Amino acid sequence: MNSEEVEVREVSPRYGYTADKPAVPAGYKQTEVGIIPENWDANLLGRFWSVTDCKHITARFVPQAYPLASIREVQSRFIDLTNAKQTTARFYNLLIEGGRKPQHGDLILSRNATVGEVAQVAKWHPPFAMGQDVCLLRKKSNKYSTEFLQSIFESPVILNQLANLMVGSTFKRANVQQIRNFIVPMPPSEEQSAIATALSDVDALLEELDRLIAKKHDIKQATMQQLLTGQTRLSGFKEEWQTKPLAHLAEIRSGGTPSTSTPGFWNGGIPWCTPTDITALRGQKHLTNTERTISPSGLQASSAETIPPNSVIMTTRATIGECAINTVPMTTNQGFKNLVPIAADCEFLYYLMTIQKSRLVQLCAGSSRP
Repeated sequence: MNSEEVEVREVSPRYGYTADKPAVPAGYKQTEVGIIPENWDANLLGRFWSVTDCKHITARFVPQAYPLASIREVQSRFIDLTNAKQTTARFYNLLIEGGRKPQHGDLILSRNATVGEVAQVAKWHPPFAMGQDVCLLRKKSNKYSTEFLQSIFESPVILNQLANLMVGSTFKRANVQQIRNFIVPMPPSEEQSAIATALSDVDALLEELDRLIAKKHDIKQATMQQLLTGQTRLSGFKEEWQTKPLAHLAEIRSGGTPSTSTPGFWNGGIPWCTPTDITALRGQKHLTNTERTISPSGLQASSAETIPPNSVIMTTRATIGECAINTVPMTTNQGFKNLVPIAADCEFLYYLMTIQKSRLVQLCAGSSRP
């Protein structure tokens, strides 16, 4: 019997399940992807969808011919061929041999570097071929929903399996057989469509909210620019503004990194901020926790300085001008210049520095490492 036709009945230990299984409600069953309704199937992806790799030939790239979809083209819901490389008709015909011509309803999946990104092939797409680093997913029956499978690839069901697959790998890569062996839940056809429609409605709502947030963000930026440059004055304020060096408004402190080869310098409870901690805020203003901490001995043995609460910590290497206000005493690595207010309101200083980002970036002109 073909292994792909065997129903998945038992939980494989490789997905992290233990003997302490949750209670299975009536009408449900335990599978490798968790507890699902009894009338759902859970099996290898290759049982429901064919998975076909691109042909490994070196195509000749030319302008205005046939597009090649690779990793860059699968970063959104539908394949985006706007900036895709182009190849000749001869190489195009070679690349689509063996059922490799993308069709409406297919999915293109990235399998190198960025593994697991998936995009749909739509009716409006011109003829195109698959480039390196992607593969083609095609339903084996019309009872399988393209939109439903795309949602599965964006869910923990696949993301957890990908994470297990990539453990210990320095270069992220999945081969076709590994993709075929992903375990996916598969409801009846009508339920697949209903689930996909519900999730699509949520996506549409989120997109509308994103547009609204972007509009509000633009309004905020314009308001900040007007208020922080004095072009617009608040009611009751007429006194002339002054210009001063930043050092007159705040004490500027740097950061440092204790030796990573000395374990006693780390995990000592003193928050130690890196640019990653700032970008993880996603625009939020206050920073309370950091991914890593250092010890008092690590602080003393490095150039790091303690930054008191209600200071402005600002990135000044590689990522330039990203700011946050620390709510607790904190240290940073050397990729920061930190502003401890001495003659300015902390919140005002934070907003003031956020509109200086473009000026800060200009200071880096010509530098190979900003």
